[in-house]
Amino acid sequence: MIEVIPFAELGRFDNDWLSARYHFSFADYYNPRRMGLGPLRVWNDDTIRPGGGFPMHGHRDMEIITYVRRGAITHEDHLGSKGRTEAGSVQVMSAGTGIRHSEFNHEDEPTELFQIWIEPSTKDLEPGWATRPFPREDRAGKLVTLASGRPGDDPEALPIRQDAAILGATVAAGEIIAHEFASGRKGYLVAARGRLEVNGMIVGPRDGCAITEAGAVTIRALDTSEIVLVDLPQG
Repeated sequence: MIEVIPFAELGRFDNDWLSARYHFSFADYYNPRRMGLGPLRVWNDDTIRPGGGFPMHGHRDMEIITYVRRGAITHEDHLGSKGRTEAGSVQVMSAGTGIRHSEFNHEDEPTELFQIWIEPSTKDLEPGWATRPFPREDRAGKLVTLASGRPGDDPEALPIRQDAAILGATVAAGEIIAHEFASGRKGYLVAARGRLEVNGMIVGPRDGCAITEAGAVTIRALDTSEIVLVDLPQG
């Protein structure tokens, strides 16, 4: 089954530095029909204005993947990690037993990103942070594993502590790619830009697309598109 959640129907939050859209219940947005998908708990679509950002705050026992679509985000945490992740790159923060961090846009343009939170399969592990570039041209016409905890996946992918994978692709208009879900697995797909046809269903830019009991999915780009897909275990 494939369910499309239009961008206009996502939860929303706006202040002087942040414009956020919530695919699932988050903060003051509560929708009992949108509580996550398996271990995927959060998918936030954030636009952070120059000089804005999230001041130092804490998390624990969550894998937080940041996919930067435009601009850059600068991370700093209490462990001493500090780094800048720009468009075309991905960062992973494993909160583990607890981590305090900040995320700020120090650029001269808005930063646009997806925040993807996945519950780990094992709790109380050591916290950590890492970032890695994944040039868009290296993802042309194919899904590339960006972060994963699935056995046997690309060792160059950023590690997460769950039997899940975050994949990305850039697809030219008219091009078709496919993804096979193993038995019992499910997925969530968002086009960072462009329109798609997923197993015959139209998915607009930044719409959500929940994929359950689908097996193989065929993705046709109606425009030049950028795709983020999470492959999730049963649960």
